[in-house]
Parts: sequence; C-alpha cells; structure tokens
Amino acid sequence: MALQINGERLWDTLMTMAEIGATDKGGCNRQALTDLDKAGRDLFVNWCEAIGCERRVDEMGNMFLRKAGTDNSLPPVLMGSHLDTQPTGGKFDGVYGVLGGLEVLRTLHDANITTLHPIEVAVWTNEEGARFSPAMVGSGVWCGDFSLDYGWQRSDKQGATIKQELERIGYLGDAPCAPFPIKAAFELHIEQGPILEAVNKQIGVVKGVQGMRWYDLIIHGQPVHAGPTPMEQRKDPVKAMSQIVAKLYALADDFAPQARATFGDINVSPGSRNTVPETLTITVDLRHPNQDTLQKMDAKFREISEKVCADCNVKFEIKDEWNSPAVAFDEACINAVRSSVTAMELPFEEMFSGAGHDSVYVSKVAPTSMIFIPCEKGISHNEAENAKPEDISAGCQVLLGAVLKLATQ
Repeated sequence: MALQINGERLWDTLMTMAEIGATDKGGCNRQALTDLDKAGRDLFVNWCEAIGCERRVDEMGNMFLRKAGTDNSLPPVLMGSHLDTQPTGGKFDGVYGVLGGLEVLRTLHDANITTLHPIEVAVWTNEEGARFSPAMVGSGVWCGDFSLDYGWQRSDKQGATIKQELERIGYLGDAPCAPFPIKAAFELHIEQGPILEAVNKQIGVVKGVQGMRWYDLIIHGQPVHAGPTPMEQRKDPVKAMSQIVAKLYALADDFAPQARATFGDINVSPGSRNTVPETLTITVDLRHPNQDTLQKMDAKFREISEKVCADCNVKFEIKDEWNSPAVAFDEACINAVRSSVTAMELPFEEMFSGAGHDSVYVSKVAPTSMIFIPCEKGISHNEAENAKPEDISAGCQVLLGAVLKLATQ
C-alpha cells in the first residue's frame, strides 16, 4: 500500500491554527507580524521541532523548517506558503500549504522514512500584502526582486515598518534573505476561484500564474462647497474616477474571459459630506495570464486616465505599486504533480492561477509548481472561505507523491 497522509490529523491541525485570530464569522484575522502572527509562527515551529526539524529564519522573517535527508549536501525539496491572513480572511488561504507541508513531514516521520534530499517547509513573510504593501514582499526580497532595505522599510498605516515589527515579535532572523540551491518547490493552495468546482475536478495542476499590475491612481481636484458651485464649474476627482473605472471595466470585457480589473480601496480628502474632494486616491489592480495582453491593458489604462482627466479639468498621477509578470512553472515540477495525481486516479484540471502567490517569486530562482484544490463557491479573502476535508486530504496526498518523486532521485 502506498504511503498515506493522515487527513484527520491535517484537518485538526488546520482547525487548531484557525483558533489563532479566529473571527466571529468563522474566519481568521492573523495579519503579518502582529502578535497573532507570532503566535501562529510559534505554534508551527513547535509542531515541526516535535518531529526533529531544524529551524532557520532569514532577515525578512521567512522561516524554513528542515527534515534532514540521507545526503544533506544535496539541495532540498521545498514546500510551503504563508501563515498571514487578510483582515477578514479564511482558515485555508496560505496556511493550508504550510500545514500540508507539515503533514508530509509528519507522515515521513511516522513511517521512519528519510529521503535522499532534505525536505523543507517555508513560511513566507507578508504574502497577503494586507498590512504591508506590496504583497509577497518576503519572497520578493528573498529572490532578489526587492532589496532588503526596501523590504525592511515597508510600513503599515500606523507607520510601523517590517523591520521594527520583526524585531518586536522576535522573528528578525540572521540567515541571509537570499536564494539557496533548491531541487524543486511545491505550493499547495486552495484555488481561490470557482473553476475546479464548476468543472467538478478535485485537483488543479497549476502551470503558471497570470501577470498582475498594482497602481495607485491619484486625482487632484479643487475643494469647493457642494451647494453653491455649479456642476460644470467643478474640478471633481470623483467624476473623473467614475469614468475611468467604467472604462476599465469595459477594458476587462474587451480582453475577456481572462482579464481582471479591481478597485479595492478608495480614499478622498478632505472627506467632508458637503465638499467636493481635493484629492482622491484609488487602487487599481489589472491582471491577465498573457504578458503582452497585460502590457496592452497597462497602456490603455494610462491613455484612459489622460483623456478622462483632461476632459474633467483635473490633474492626475499614476504610481506603480507592484508589477508581477506572468509566470510559467517548471515542466519537471508540473510533471511530478501530474504523475502523482494520475497515480491516485483523481480528476484534475490543468490551469493557471488567477491570484498571486509566493511561488511567483520562488519560480524565478528555483524549479516550481503549484497544486490547487477547490474551495466552496470560489470564495477566498473572506471569512466564509471553506474547503471539504476530503479535498484537503487529496491535495496533501498529491503533494506527498510529488515531493517523494523528486526528493528520492
């Protein structure tokens, strides 16, 4: 009989971690580098050390828990994801990939199996980007896309920096935040979308990640009284914003079905009910799996903003917050996942990820792929996020098979 993970133990571990930062509506609020994130990290480390793993923490707080191989001079096979959540996040986003990796290590430990290559589970810092922008900054610094100083100086809305918070919670490590040799890297994750559920497939074999661009669009108007000032004489940033948003939704339709346009945060100043705003800032998130198409969307966004703001007699600026190009994963890693799910005779779909993941950055320096399982109604970044225990177990079993295929070669 093939080696089997313990699905009940994995589920119980997920539910125990979900108690840290649990919300009234059944989700989790365990934002990066808060006291709750520290508690989650501490618990995970305790679980890993209980089965003999060694901990390494780098300068960005990224954690690596290692199970030794028979030849520790060989590069490890890496699993992992993140433990931080959205403010109203769920029980599975990110944490499933970390605790699924732990379950693989526990399964090998229980069976007294030592692989040729060492195996590590990574916990990446601030994947969500909810407290500190940009998202995935821990893995981004690690792969070399951002400088260490850039990562350390990212601040939250209260002005606290990542470095300050790492020091405060005791996770400012001394290992270099830099790539090291890796045989293969796998990230297990809920899909965060509705595709697998719609096609009734239990596993997603992920071939890559769509490209993503984040911007801050800042529109400058003129603050005037809402009553005496005629509409045609106003320099109203809200009017300009509404037209830009409508045109960007239409742009997403032009590049359907894979294009995405999202506006998640809007702020106006002075923020008075009876005053036309002086300044409006809106976040813009554009995505597409084809890099050429994403570049066309970027150019069109700038063209639309220029024309609309000129027509509305307001000034604007676009700040590029984050640029994550489309990613194609490693064929050998994809084949290892495909081989594992085929051996289990599970229904699967080959697909691209619609969301960003730490694997985007890991894939720049190491062979990488991902494994998806369905989540209920495709809901994620939401306290209603849910996954079936049987899918949780199946995904972890696929991960075990893929890891063993490459860690024993």
